[in-house]
Amino acid sequence: MTAMTVSAGKLSNAWIAILALVLAFTFLGSRGLWDPDEGRYTNVALTMLDSGNWLDPMRNEDTGHWSKPPVTYWLVAASVSVFGRNEFAARLPSALAYLLCIALAWRCARRLAPGAEAEAALIYATMILPYCAGQLVTTDFPMTAAQTLAVYAFVEHRFGTPGTRWVLLMWAAFALAFMTKGPPALLPLAPIMALQWLAPSGQRRNWLAHAAGVLVFLALVLPWFIAVSLRHQGLLGYFLGAEVVDRVSSDRFRRNGQWYGWAVVYVPTLAVGALPWLAPAGRWAWQLPSQLRAWSTRVARQAQARGLFVALWLLLPLLAFCIARSRLPLYLLPVFVPLALAIAAQRQHEQRQILRLAWLLAWLVLMVLLRVVAAQVPSRQDESAWAEAIRSRVSTPISEVVFVEDSPRYGLHLYLDTEIESLSLAPLPQSRFNPKYDEPLIRELEEAGEESGLVYVARQELWPELQRRIAGYGYSSRQFGAPYRGRVIFEVNLPANRRPAEAAAPRESR
Repeated sequence: MTAMTVSAGKLSNAWIAILALVLAFTFLGSRGLWDPDEGRYTNVALTMLDSGNWLDPMRNEDTGHWSKPPVTYWLVAASVSVFGRNEFAARLPSALAYLLCIALAWRCARRLAPGAEAEAALIYATMILPYCAGQLVTTDFPMTAAQTLAVYAFVEHRFGTPGTRWVLLMWAAFALAFMTKGPPALLPLAPIMALQWLAPSGQRRNWLAHAAGVLVFLALVLPWFIAVSLRHQGLLGYFLGAEVVDRVSSDRFRRNGQWYGWAVVYVPTLAVGALPWLAPAGRWAWQLPSQLRAWSTRVARQAQARGLFVALWLLLPLLAFCIARSRLPLYLLPVFVPLALAIAAQRQHEQRQILRLAWLLAWLVLMVLLRVVAAQVPSRQDESAWAEAIRSRVSTPISEVVFVEDSPRYGLHLYLDTEIESLSLAPLPQSRFNPKYDEPLIRELEEAGEESGLVYVARQELWPELQRRIAGYGYSSRQFGAPYRGRVIFEVNLPANRRPAEAAAPRESR
């Protein structure tokens, strides 16, 4: 080992921990929230804090946000309540989940690729997709961390010291993952069951422990689902229909549902997301067919059960993601822990245990620079820029920001401490759960009355028609300053002794 190289096997846990902390927390709060995901999830968490209602995820006081179970919102709300209303606090749960996955990669490698623990942790920490996802407010990393904890518990039970405690931990972690993102959290059960079928452990099956584990799972999951289903009639059907069946079998949500969509989304995600470890990942994939042939006999599968499980853990969820017709890059985040293990095992098999320090340091500097660029280069997704644009135009206190026939910038809730609403220009049929718009414009105008502090936003090309409609309802409008990014920012007032000329449709129950 020279001054410019280091043996991966001799990387100290302390250095791995320091590196992980630097990568997790560097510039964590330096970038504004990005539209749409960061703003949407942060808004729901802040609404929980503002209302005191931690049971129902709400995008404002009238409209629920039922696309995901509540754990991510709870984590963000708890973080914000401790560390304040800022980007650092909003992203902290994702950064902690990233750190937990690094630690779990190390611990899983101890059982599945002994001797490659430090390298597996290093590989996971420095891959592009986990690194970038660790500073995004989404449900993906909290679910991935809980899901990986569940798999780690199984690994300890199967390849370490069997015990009921590992079985109970597995099911409890699956419950936490399920309460974060629903049924996708249970995908690792497929490789777990496949391994038990292809390479039985020979251990005495402790069905009582698994029965107790299932009870733990149900005890942690059912109370919330039962409570919200009783409070909102028809919600359970919406969960099962729209959020489960439709996401798997249809392109209802327009997320690359074409037959080739998996290639468009997931091939680049794996190729770029695995950098700088794409070459050993490719060598592992290249050798996989011959390895599968070697696993054709039960004796071989039993002897190589560790490698078999890593392959199953990576490939079966990946196959499920490809089959499902709702496809986004971050959906693949859970497969990057087994990918890191596969890469570490591949390098160990090839006896490539030497890392060049200069190369590693250069990559780490590049990773940090990516965050500097993201924080400094203006982005159309930056919600903080929207907040500054509104503040510079509106001198009076702002109580609510309302978007008319436009995508709402929910991140404004963090910066302006206001409720955010989305309006349709005219009354429209709406889904009862997760409607596109909160209500029609006329209803908002009637409810607002003489209330001050409402700021409206609409696309510039809609502005002439919108002015005519507002005047026809008996109101007056006034634009605040110049348009911003093709949007007009304005206020609406009701002249004295005048009432709106058009009645609104009956308000739909949320």
